[in-house]
Amino acid sequence: MDPQALKDSWANTARHGDEVPLFFYSHLFLTHPETRGMFPMSMAGQRDKLVAALGRIVSDVDRLDEVLPFIQQLGRDHRRFAVLAEHYPAVGESLLATLAHFNGAQWTEALAGQWAEAYGLVAQVMTEAAEQAAQHSPPWWNGEIIGIERRGLDIAVLQVRTDHPYPYQPGQSAAVEFSRRPRLWRYLTPANAPRADHTIELHVKIVDGGQVSTALVQSAALGDTLRIGAPVGTALVLPDDGADLLMVAGATGLAPLRALLEQLDRQWQADRTERRVDLFHGVRTAFDLYEHQLLGELAAARPWFRYVPVVSHDASFSGQRGLVGDVAAGAGRWADRLCLVCGSPDMVRHTVSALGSAGVPAEQVRYDEFTPGTEPTPAPAAAATPGGIGGGRWGQ
Repeated sequence: MDPQALKDSWANTARHGDEVPLFFYSHLFLTHPETRGMFPMSMAGQRDKLVAALGRIVSDVDRLDEVLPFIQQLGRDHRRFAVLAEHYPAVGESLLATLAHFNGAQWTEALAGQWAEAYGLVAQVMTEAAEQAAQHSPPWWNGEIIGIERRGLDIAVLQVRTDHPYPYQPGQSAAVEFSRRPRLWRYLTPANAPRADHTIELHVKIVDGGQVSTALVQSAALGDTLRIGAPVGTALVLPDDGADLLMVAGATGLAPLRALLEQLDRQWQADRTERRVDLFHGVRTAFDLYEHQLLGELAAARPWFRYVPVVSHDASFSGQRGLVGDVAAGAGRWADRLCLVCGSPDMVRHTVSALGSAGVPAEQVRYDEFTPGTEPTPAPAAAATPGGIGGGRWGQ
């Protein structure tokens, strides 16, 4: 294969923007109408996902060793769409038709052969990963909403019980489909360490145009159901090196960090193992500090933990004000800390930049890009150790 020819032809295609996924899906649904049911009624949020991912992966086939874990994860994760081995040729056919259309006279028989070979390799890896995963885990887990707390107009805390133990590690995320918004998936992160009763806590904030988040916050009711995909992501999983931590969260980006705190607290309660943790939680107004009570109680009860709320748009707030990344970066010397950052893309970019300017080495800063690299490893459920924090939500 000629990797440069693959990259160049993909670049030629990608520059046509939204026309590319429109052509691809039109071709796919026309030639294989049975695939239409895998996608939501509205394709507005889907158009740039599949085609962009396929194009990037296939054109990077010369770095297969580097992208192999991601492709395998993609194969495992696509089981939730009911993707079967026989669907891959249909997708490949439409991908090549799309490339031929947008490359015009530059599309040759030899180039088509190279794309077919590269796509076949990627499809084989995805298929094998999916088949292997099917031997030990379902394509998704069913969950029932058993508790709802609405924290203001745009945030809800949901308690969900899954039908089988959900094998995630604190810090990992999952694609979630809400029964009232079928075939629309959104990534959410459990905000608790694994519990013995198979429940997980999800923090949901309405985002502009977010059909799933809006429905979950405004209309979810007890008994509603979710489908939860395989756990993904390793960037925010707690390492075993015992390093002290700086945590910086924006809004409901707090969720994975709260799960890590619960994991750390269980360790501390079991053997008094301490690692210093400073958490900065940034929000727009004091009203948005939706976990203020729980985190305040934890800070008062645990000598290893400091909690700093940061408000950016409320001049009357008596505590730290400004952008949370700036406040955190300027609040100490963090070069020897492992820094975990989670929030909106803009918040993460700003915080990573601020920490870098403050002298924190880039390798000490982690944030989730949903580029999983390893097979999820179930974490053993710790024994329930209620610590009197958070009105029973902590350490269940």
